Amino acid sequence: MDRFGAADLKVDTKADATPVTEADRRTETALRERLQKERPEHAIVGEEYGSFGESVWQWLIDPIDGTKNYARGVPVWATLIALRNGDDSVCGVVSAPALQRRWFACRGEGAWTAAGTRLRVSTVSELSAAFLSCTDVRDFEAQGVGDAFRSLLGQCRSVRGFGDFWSHMLTAEGVIDIGIEIGIHPWDVAAVQVIVEEAGGSFSDFRGERRIDSRSVITSNGLLHQRVVDLMHPG
Repeated sequence: MDRFGAADLKVDTKADATPVTEADRRTETALRERLQKERPEHAIVGEEYGSFGESVWQWLIDPIDGTKNYARGVPVWATLIALRNGDDSVCGVVSAPALQRRWFACRGEGAWTAAGTRLRVSTVSELSAAFLSCTDVRDFEAQGVGDAFRSLLGQCRSVRGFGDFWSHMLTAEGVIDIGIEIGIHPWDVAAVQVIVEEAGGSFSDFRGERRIDSRSVITSNGLLHQRVVDLMHPG
């Protein structure tokens, strides 16, 4: 937060043409140092500094999800931390200090806000009544699923671009019914997975598989999930 909105914030461009700030690097460094001290036997994977160690227990870190927002002064950004055991996220935290919000979950213990409110997904059962949130709509065209995405949008009641982590946290809260992204990485959604599922929702890639490494993600209230998968991955 001390660098958010700073006039002299240093922003670089990575090899994949995405931005990275000094705050991304400082935050990930701080988290890595703490984890290596507290859990030296665990592996760590972070967006900015890659993999460290080998273990069935693995921490995934996205120091700032929504760096484009952070760099422009838009308050929709968060730090994402997940602990994985093998192929499953067992706990996750999404912390959005500029929004003064935090969400977390542990497998089998529910999903919660920092204020102590238990998260529960919506009960909307028809796409015609559904609220959907996405990131940049142009990403779907660029990844070759533009037609499928437009078909999905055409069947929903309302479409908003809350984007990134916030789409999925709003799904977990039951405020909206579907969150969808493409072009994502494991650290973008590892924490999201356990939070949405512990809120009673569903999490998958466009094929309907509970994977975090497929570059696509759908979160929903569960009632709408298969319909969204069918539209995004017909056949």
